[in-house]
Amino acid sequence: MAKKILIADDALFMRVTLKNILEKNGYQVVGEASNGLESLELYQKTKPDLVTMDITMPEMDGITAVRELKKIDPQANIIMCTAMGQKQMVLEAVSAGAKDFIVKPFQPDKVLEAVQKIIGA
Repeated sequence: MAKKILIADDALFMRVTLKNILEKNGYQVVGEASNGLESLELYQKTKPDLVTMDITMPEMDGITAVRELKKIDPQANIIMCTAMGQKQMVLEAVSAGAKDFIVKPFQPDKVLEAVQKIIGA
């Protein structure tokens, strides 16, 4: 059975890009959230194996969303998505509970490497 992934990013283009990379490689995208609040709701509905979480989003940013997700499910697997130059935010996200991060613009091999490291193929 395909591993389930939830994508959280306020940019539709980024969600579509990630979804294409993941689905072409056998993962099932079970939801797309455009902000941190939506990601929390969808997480509880879809129970994904992994969440890709953008750092900068409206309503609730990615770091706050990671903290809230970890309260809901301490075992949640989260990969942060970051633009270059957000090192401090990435460190904060990892200390909040994220397991890895990928840098935009997304490179398919880097995305897959991070996902496989955490949840396997």
